[in-house]
Amino acid sequence: MAATIVILVAVAYFVPLPTALQVRDWATSAGPWFPLVFFVAHVVVTVFPFPRTAFTLAAGLLFGPALGVPIAVAASTLSAVIALLLVRTAGWQVHKLVEHPRVDAIDQRLRERGWPVVLSARLIFALPFSVLNYAAGASSVRVLPYTLATLFGVLPGTAAVVILGDALTGRVSPMLLVVSLCTALVGLAVLALEIRSHRRAGAADARP
Repeated sequence: MAATIVILVAVAYFVPLPTALQVRDWATSAGPWFPLVFFVAHVVVTVFPFPRTAFTLAAGLLFGPALGVPIAVAASTLSAVIALLLVRTAGWQVHKLVEHPRVDAIDQRLRERGWPVVLSARLIFALPFSVLNYAAGASSVRVLPYTLATLFGVLPGTAAVVILGDALTGRVSPMLLVVSLCTALVGLAVLALEIRSHRRAGAADARP
């Protein structure tokens, strides 16, 4: 391990690495097929628990915001839907694995109003992308609301990270941190309201 670390440090120090602008120029000259290849790789890899941020940053670095944001958002949404369908195809759903009235009540709530939970969770950038996909797959949230909530939920944070990747080429946006913080606060607020609404509904049902 020590020898490997020494070799990697030596390579990083002595081997000239391309600049961010050179990487962007290489992606541009690779041909019109390269964005499609990147999109497919993004979808396939992020179905598994691989950090989505790496692809989002790369999208900004390679393509810039105009092309990078649509690619990253579409790939993330498609990947999330595929992960949900795979979990359900495998039969790993909570209502099939655990029989409990409280679990059934929460699962039913997610089926009826799962989109606010998914939307707010997507807006909170600290929540792992793949974990949320698998959790949604294990619940009874409907596919169409889940897809739309994912699409609109990942859009602000993904756009911010793509802009960060683009900033590596020298285009730094001072609004980047503000956008990320605001979207996370909105997500927390929506999630808190939905939890409060669920508790009120449960308390109303428990009254004689």
